[in-house]
Amino acid sequence: MATAPSKPALWVKLTKFLREVRSEMRKVSWPSRKELITYTIVVIITMIVVALFTSVVDVLISGFLNLLARLRG
Repeated sequence: MATAPSKPALWVKLTKFLREVRSEMRKVSWPSRKELITYTIVVIITMIVVALFTSVVDVLISGFLNLLARLRG
């Protein structure tokens, strides 16, 4: 009966994984400080606009549904 080849130890797998992660992270094109600040501002403004839009739509729909409820009696 043949035995299965022994698997690498957990430590060997972990160190290999971390070496590969390090290698891939070196390939990443990181934004400059100015780009990062610009992108952050764009995201925050976009979130505010979406939140305001959602709030306005929510108030309008709630008002419409309350009007319908009052008309129904």
